[in-house]
Amino acid sequence: MFDKIGQAHLSELHFKSDEAAQLQAIIAIHNTKLGPALGGCRCIDYASDDAAITDAIRLARGMSYKAALAKVPQGGGKAVILKPKQAFDRAALYRAFGKFVNELGGRYITAVDSGTHLDDMDEVARVTPYVSGSNIDGLDPSPMTALGVLAGMKAAAFHRYGNADLAGRIVAIQGVGNVGFALAELLHKEGARLLVSDIDPQKVEQVKRAFGAEAVNPEHFFHAHCHILAPCGLGAVINDTTLTQLDCDIIAGSANNQLAEARHGQILHERGILYAPDYVINAGGLIKVSLGHLQRSESAIRTKTWGIGETLLHMFDRAAADNRPPSQVADQMAEDILYH
Repeated sequence: MFDKIGQAHLSELHFKSDEAAQLQAIIAIHNTKLGPALGGCRCIDYASDDAAITDAIRLARGMSYKAALAKVPQGGGKAVILKPKQAFDRAALYRAFGKFVNELGGRYITAVDSGTHLDDMDEVARVTPYVSGSNIDGLDPSPMTALGVLAGMKAAAFHRYGNADLAGRIVAIQGVGNVGFALAELLHKEGARLLVSDIDPQKVEQVKRAFGAEAVNPEHFFHAHCHILAPCGLGAVINDTTLTQLDCDIIAGSANNQLAEARHGQILHERGILYAPDYVINAGGLIKVSLGHLQRSESAIRTKTWGIGETLLHMFDRAAADNRPPSQVADQMAEDILYH
């Protein structure tokens, strides 16, 4: 475990078990140079405790890099809850998790992530002030995440095609949950042609009815012929298997840790596929809960989120000039802020 901590430059790793509430949780605090760690709480099924620890560490590191490049006054952290195998009291689970967060004294601020909802954060907020993004504070990060992805897509299109207009472009979205649906709505207004895929057929039908999207079988998603591929579900979807299937010009989506391994960014670069580093393009949600927690205006939050496009344009230009993958350039830019 200490090898993992050292390799990720992780600052703290905390564990909590509450048998009565069926809570098994991990909080990883990666870097607090810029401020207290801020990052969502994920609650999903994990194959093992080790898989949950690995996920927490990777996600916390990504949050530090995301915060650094988004220029918000927080560091990076992440929480994961191992989803109970049996029926459980959801409110009790998240109140117990809130107590865990509170024990860290403000070094970690939590928010929603995969498998958690604003209602869950309401329960957390009953026992700790160190939460941002709930029905109580009105800070829903999903719409702003989608807006940032749109800004990033337009930047990627400009870099690749010389024109940021997405009208008529084919965009394939994997995962149409809160962020994916909001992104589909924005792209529909832009005039893009939508291909959508999700393991939940009801969500696909909803997007088809609302925006005239075309459904793609999840097993065939990475074969989809499109201009822009948008992974908006879980991570590690760009891997040795899917890389052989890709038929797109750009990868730009909201999912965290899209590259299964760092070397996959180099392979995308060699294949001429422009990759928008995930922790840069999906920073809108972080900006929302970060600046919202500091009571900044909605206008200021939207302006900063739209600036994601400018950050990516600079990154793409630098990557092209150096003949390096944008993923490597993004890491270097973040590390220059965090470690120097």
